[in-house]
Amino acid sequence: MAVVPTGSGYRRQLYRDDAVVLRVQKLGESDRIITLLTRRHGRLRAVARGVRRTTSRFGARLEPFGHIDLQLAGSPEGVGSSLHSVSQVEAVALYGKQFLGDYPRYTAASAIAETAERLTPVEREPSLRLFQLTLGALKALAAGEHAGGLVLDAYLLRAMSTAGWAPAIAECAVCGTPGRHAAFSVPAGGAVCPDCRPPGAAHPAPATLALMSALTDGDWRVADAAEPPVRRECSGLVAAHLQWHMERALRSLPLVDRRESS
Repeated sequence: MAVVPTGSGYRRQLYRDDAVVLRVQKLGESDRIITLLTRRHGRLRAVARGVRRTTSRFGARLEPFGHIDLQLAGSPEGVGSSLHSVSQVEAVALYGKQFLGDYPRYTAASAIAETAERLTPVEREPSLRLFQLTLGALKALAAGEHAGGLVLDAYLLRAMSTAGWAPAIAECAVCGTPGRHAAFSVPAGGAVCPDCRPPGAAHPAPATLALMSALTDGDWRVADAAEPPVRRECSGLVAAHLQWHMERALRSLPLVDRRESS
């Protein structure tokens, strides 16, 4: 691993990783702060200097939802500044360019990126499974083989599983009794049997719970065949379950356009 000197005398390491761009923020007149979910080093923030200039060599590669290979200057162990510096960028797949003009898929990608950022509260903590899920979801949105809302809900269900929040679907969330139960309680943790059903529990259609199971398992034959009312009810339960465990709402989720499902 190479090192480069800085004006303060601190020698910054140079290292490579591949990453998904989650978010970009303006910094000064020509720079940006890039929030990245990397394969080996978890979530990082890095300064990309001069990328807003028309002469920038790699500004277009640092747009949201892109899969990139990059070289960073900073300490992957967390020594020194929390902000790294981008020194080289190569595009692997710039997925965002494939759906910038498709509002339903763009809003679904925004919710995916915000979820990934919220599920990695500690910088530099590796989360390979979440990285793979995020990359796979963006790739699926770019391919356009499934409705954006279904891709988003599949991602949210699987991401919750990595965080230990997966809703119970095939058994009672309280007592563990197996079977497809008729009630669903977000505070209880998912589907609940008649003996454990708390007041106020929802009673989704059986097809809604079947869709949740299909999205979790990657059964796209069942998922793609789901009717619009079933998709909407599923989305509502998934969003409620996620935001209950996060303890605050996702800003991007209410903006998701699900017209593909109607």
